[in-house]
Amino acid sequence: MLYFRGCTAREKETGIAEATEKLLGLANVDYHILDDEKCCGSVLLRTGFEDEAKKQIAKNTEVFGDETILTSCAGCYKTLLQDYEGLDVIHISELLAILIDEGRLKFNKKDLDVTYHDSCHLGRHCKVFDEPREAIESVANLIEMENIKENSLCCGAGGGVKSAYPQIASELAEARISQAKDTNCDILITPCPFCKLNLKDYGLEVLDLTEFLIKYGGE
Repeated sequence: MLYFRGCTAREKETGIAEATEKLLGLANVDYHILDDEKCCGSVLLRTGFEDEAKKQIAKNTEVFGDETILTSCAGCYKTLLQDYEGLDVIHISELLAILIDEGRLKFNKKDLDVTYHDSCHLGRHCKVFDEPREAIESVANLIEMENIKENSLCCGAGGGVKSAYPQIASELAEARISQAKDTNCDILITPCPFCKLNLKDYGLEVLDLTEFLIKYGGE
């Protein structure tokens, strides 16, 4: 299995990649990473640079071969699954649900209330809703926000909005954080490094799913 970390987890939210590798180690998953990992091309595609994205996709396809590819990032997952051809791709939340079900990962359930943000790419676009919730509920009590699953609010970061229109990205993040705070939970969990990057710093602890399991899943 190839663990494709993605640009954000590899360069900005490095704790996500570290937590993911810890979980893979605990479950004795045989995996490797690329020493010279390149962008999957998601940002290029979502911002209209299709020719550049196609070149990037062609280069990566040669490197990937026929391996199963594990992703941390919901954006990478959507891109590798839907914009590349013939790849076997799995998001970390899907793998975690399998490992927990098989007993290869075991966590201690806490009397802890948390809420979960469905990222656009993983949820609405790829219909992965249940697996991250199953992983969360192995550790804590999940209290849902008003808008979830297909009706989840966007975090505000995708499609180049955070770079081109930071004020809009901030306003969207604040709206989502407001819904999270309405649950009276102290922790907001996301399945996407890009979502975490835009949702943090608003007075609520925001963790990637992998970081949450490592931090709160033990004794």
